[in-house]
Amino acid sequence: MKEINIIGMGMSEKTLTHEALELIHHADILIGAKRLINEFSKLNKPSFNAYLSDDILKIIEETDAEKIAILVSGDVGFYSAAEKLTDVLKDYNPNLITGISSVSYFFAKCSLPWKDANLISCHGIDTNIVSSVRRNRYTFALTGKNIPELQNELVKYGFGDLKVWVGENLGSEDEFINDCRIDDLCSREYGSLTVLIIDNPDFDSKSRTGIPDEEFIRGKVPMTKSEVRAVCASKLSIGPDDIAYDIGCGTGSVTIEMALSAYNGKVYAFDKKEEAISLLNENCIKFHIDNVEAICGLAPDCLKGLPTPDVAFIGGSSGNMDEIVNYLYQLNPNMRFVITAISIENAMAALDSLKDIGIEAEIVQVAVSKGKKIADLHMLIAQNPIFIISGDANE
Repeated sequence: MKEINIIGMGMSEKTLTHEALELIHHADILIGAKRLINEFSKLNKPSFNAYLSDDILKIIEETDAEKIAILVSGDVGFYSAAEKLTDVLKDYNPNLITGISSVSYFFAKCSLPWKDANLISCHGIDTNIVSSVRRNRYTFALTGKNIPELQNELVKYGFGDLKVWVGENLGSEDEFINDCRIDDLCSREYGSLTVLIIDNPDFDSKSRTGIPDEEFIRGKVPMTKSEVRAVCASKLSIGPDDIAYDIGCGTGSVTIEMALSAYNGKVYAFDKKEEAISLLNENCIKFHIDNVEAICGLAPDCLKGLPTPDVAFIGGSSGNMDEIVNYLYQLNPNMRFVITAISIENAMAALDSLKDIGIEAEIVQVAVSKGKKIADLHMLIAQNPIFIISGDANE
């Protein structure tokens, strides 16, 4: 069997491990992107300029070489081409040899620890960088000529004053390392091989539920109140990577709490009123939340063409409960539904809609009274009772 070694170059030849260098020297052929194999032109080995997995597989199948070194950039375990290569070449049982990653290298250069840092890629990937910065002391980000866009996003959500370290062309003769405020990040242009470390000493990793009503920017649009929201959140049981829908989002209080829980995922919020969408966007900025897309329209028409949800909260259906539930069920028969209703008739409509798709839903009523101080006494003021209907096909 051919011996195939997938070798992480780190950032350049000087960040290769001794083991990797030995394997390269003993290889019969080298395969990799031109800039990587050119670093070993002095070895005068047969070399193939290829970086797509299928092209590399074809070269291996057609060569008589026994010892093959495939060169990939960076650390083979960190957003590396090695992941797909390992799968495509699984019949050859390839070995993975890591280089020194830009993560450990750059944190060392900045004299910072990285044991608790969150590592993300913003290079051709839709990443919630604001959520990462909100939740972590240090965020390490790979970028790709998109520094201005990342700066605009972080400034928009209130992180312009944070300190950021910038590393460009790490490990090369053109290495550039600097630190500044995010507001000043674009005082120069950066190339595609640029990484960032963002420091947020006031990070908050909590996924809050039942946020006090007064923390939200309010208008004349309906809002699900704090205690009801807390019960809804427990019924929703949202995971960090979930795609969630909030239909009839109103002020956006439920949307905000869904987004805090689905910090690696995304929340799509819908309302037929422009004022509601405007309020939601204001609240997203206030709570430093970038993983929400607000859409003005009437469901289910406004739901079309979006990613498939894992969970849906329906706070308002405008009389379209059957159509909404059926549409969502067609998208994902295993999704979880949570629906709120004020009237008995709307609660029954929700139960019937879920029953029609085979879900025997749970219904609870939440009645909240909040204390109000009058002179030296406390009086309980009742809020409207709310029905909460929940269920999924797996129950």
